[in-house]
Amino acid sequence: MRRIVLALLAAVVFSTAASAQNYPSRPITIIVPFSAGGPSDVMARVLAERMKVALGEAVLIENVTGAGGSIGVGRAVRSPPDGYTISFGHLGTHVANGAIYKLSYDLVADLEPVVLLPSNTMIVVSKNAVPAKSLGELLAWLKARPAPAAAGTAGAGSGSHIAGLYFESITGIRLQYVPYRGTGPAMNDLVAGQIDLIVDQLSNSINQVRAGTIRGYAVTDAKRAESAADIPTADEAGLPGFHMTLWSGMWVPKGTPKAIVTKLNAAAVEALNDPSVRKQLENLGLQMPPKDQLTPQALGDWQKAEIAKWWPMIKAANVRVD
Repeated sequence: MRRIVLALLAAVVFSTAASAQNYPSRPITIIVPFSAGGPSDVMARVLAERMKVALGEAVLIENVTGAGGSIGVGRAVRSPPDGYTISFGHLGTHVANGAIYKLSYDLVADLEPVVLLPSNTMIVVSKNAVPAKSLGELLAWLKARPAPAAAGTAGAGSGSHIAGLYFESITGIRLQYVPYRGTGPAMNDLVAGQIDLIVDQLSNSINQVRAGTIRGYAVTDAKRAESAADIPTADEAGLPGFHMTLWSGMWVPKGTPKAIVTKLNAAAVEALNDPSVRKQLENLGLQMPPKDQLTPQALGDWQKAEIAKWWPMIKAANVRVD
């Protein structure tokens, strides 16, 4: 019996090794848990186009929206651990959702980290009908309103929602959140004047700010963004300490062979080091992670540290969706 068990184990190990060696042999799918056209979708498509060169197979994007991205992440978690399904996400989907939703999966235990991706500073933006011309004037306008302003988000637990909660905690101003299936649709309604403001990713808002269809007040970083050098930081605009960047990453289902994770990491790092890719991402206002942070281990450590940082604030705000 012992020989049979050992033989079966050897067969499994050999099969797994052979599978990893031949990987990939068919198209790979990146599940983006937000709508097409939003900042996460744009970044994923830029990276996918370049990763296919390194991997030798097509890398497809599947948008699976809903519940602040938790539905799309769940789809990836339940996929076979063979490297053909990648979970693309960020601070909202792979950190905050664990404190907000009653998930059927564990964000750390059920996923294998692949690579930390560029981060996006947030920016406070409003519809043009808002009379404020500066962040100080915006804060005064919000405080003077008889009812909370309507703030668009990509759903509970999304980056825009977390940023809104952080904004509330620092200013003491209450907002009325309006959830969408992504910040792309939220931006459409902001431009149309259907909502009042968004604490949004810079990459999603900067072109509209430049076009004059919305108003930008401040970025949530300690320094000005190179792609929006004319927009002050929150510190400069009178809201010190309002710092937040929305980092992104890639994960695969738990149990994916290490050799496959290594291949995916190498393809993503190669894409991030490509000058044309870097230019596209930097033009979107994205900040590249340090080179020593481009390992699976670095993403795993960072995700755990962010859970420790953000979960207490989210739970204190009593944000829960069951």
